[in-house]
Amino acid sequence: MICLLRWTALLWTLNSIPCALGMAVSEQSDGSCPPLSVEERRFSDVLDRPLEITGFDLTEMFLLRKGTIAEDLPSFRLGSSPLIKPTKLIFPNGLPSEYSLVSIWRVRRTTKKDRWYLWQIFDQSGGSQVNVVVDGDKKVVEFSFQSLLRNTLRYTFKSRDLHALFDRQWHKLSISVQTNAVSIYMDCKLIERRATDERASIDPSGRTLITTRIEDGRPVDIELKQFLIYCDPYIAELENCCELQDPKCGAERTFNGTAPPLVTAQIPLMLSQPAPQSIDRCHCPAEKAGLPGVAGLPGQKGDKGEKGNTGEAGPTGNGGPKVGHSLNDLQS
Repeated sequence: MICLLRWTALLWTLNSIPCALGMAVSEQSDGSCPPLSVEERRFSDVLDRPLEITGFDLTEMFLLRKGTIAEDLPSFRLGSSPLIKPTKLIFPNGLPSEYSLVSIWRVRRTTKKDRWYLWQIFDQSGGSQVNVVVDGDKKVVEFSFQSLLRNTLRYTFKSRDLHALFDRQWHKLSISVQTNAVSIYMDCKLIERRATDERASIDPSGRTLITTRIEDGRPVDIELKQFLIYCDPYIAELENCCELQDPKCGAERTFNGTAPPLVTAQIPLMLSQPAPQSIDRCHCPAEKAGLPGVAGLPGQKGDKGEKGNTGEAGPTGNGGPKVGHSLNDLQS
């Protein structure tokens, strides 16, 4: 009788495992994150299996992919119209609790010291629920959100490595948002990781905006190539920076959002440590050397530097030789 009870308990346990796994899968596959079309070459070779790529292309949603430069990944010179939309149109089923934000942009001479929202979601009453602020004057990046107690928590990333964001060159800024941590990556290198409190869920009844000046709510004068939200906090670490080194990176092989080589993202990627900064994470295939390029046009004149401080007074000089002649010398 005891053996029969033990076998019954064992069979019940084995049968309950698939149910539990099925519940976990259904919770993460509820349609909140649609398949996302991305380039295979954009991901590091540390993977031994393909990913299920899901998320939201905010570049496409806000700018409709009408680039101003004819290239494989066009850039956008933002105009005067506010880049703001109802949150339900951007995230129909809400924002996942963990995600990666990946953006490629460069500031311009007139805005390299501006303070602006890279991204913000606010509720119906205008209260900010989550935002990323780029401050060109202080050369910092801020990440803010509402905690479970509905108070705003702000985390400021002040690493000197972020200063290069404002040198008017193309850079990739990525943010990994996990349950209790936020990590900042620039040009595929981990800059800083901060422990955080838990966040409140997003109310989708408000609005979402991107690349907007805090001062007057107008689009900031930058050039934008990419703005993606991945439904996986580890993608920020896995993306390489081919786009910054090779304009055609990823142009040949693309994950077609309808039928990518899928492996469910319900199995989290266990990446305990970031890749060392000395590792080359481009993985672009080597090509034959081309012909020498044509010299580029002269760059724009730089800003006038600030007036320096007044220097200290120098030491008193030694007495010089006596030049004049005495009266006796002239008479002789």
